[in-house]
Amino acid sequence: MTQAGDQEQVSPGARHWLDLVTVDQSVLELCPGYTALVIVAEGLRPGPADEATDALLSDAEAKARAALGGRGPEQLEPIAAWRLAYQAFGAKPKRTRPSVEALLRRVEAGLPRIDRLTDIYNAISVSHLLPAGGEDLARYRGPARLTRAAGDEPFDTMRDGQPVTEHPEPGEVIWRDDDGVTCRCWNWRQCVRTRITGATASAMFILDGLPALGPDGLAAAGQDLAAQLTAFNPGARLAWRRIGAT
Repeated sequence: MTQAGDQEQVSPGARHWLDLVTVDQSVLELCPGYTALVIVAEGLRPGPADEATDALLSDAEAKARAALGGRGPEQLEPIAAWRLAYQAFGAKPKRTRPSVEALLRRVEAGLPRIDRLTDIYNAISVSHLLPAGGEDLARYRGPARLTRAAGDEPFDTMRDGQPVTEHPEPGEVIWRDDDGVTCRCWNWRQCVRTRITGATASAMFILDGLPALGPDGLAAAGQDLAAQLTAFNPGARLAWRRIGAT
């Protein structure tokens, strides 16, 4: 993956949205080596988990077990680096786990099978040992921004089966758009509003990279995600940007 590019020409609106995604300087000062790889995809065919995505996740589980070698996820260098990044803005990673660590802790019992698009990015996450997320692009209001929270931003979620609005801690690293927080604690928990559903035909995906992943780790994960998205969604159109450390 280069700094920016297209696999197939996306719509001008999607390209413009991607061009406006930002990583705030305050986040880069907190974690100087951080890089986000953001991918937009159009022409997707959403649907429930199926045999193909089950096979993809089974292969990812096998790769993760081999990488873990019986160790806890926190003993892997890329996961340890994310724990330090969380601690830098005051999160307690034993309670608020980076998304990739949370998935790795479920590998032995089996990763959840959710839907085609979510299963694809979860497989990439555990295969490449990095946080990965996906959201419905049509539900965004303005561009995505990675920044540090003031503390009053709305975050819509569910509690005991009921919709509630929470707020991040001041200084917390969040992804947000014009309407509020889309993901708390960098990659810990996504909001309800922008989550992928059975109607998602355009989506954005974020791969979070730290130096512990290695010089080519983020690009390899992005290439794998792009390949899987196009394999599962023939005719899909993709574009991407790297934002942050170079």
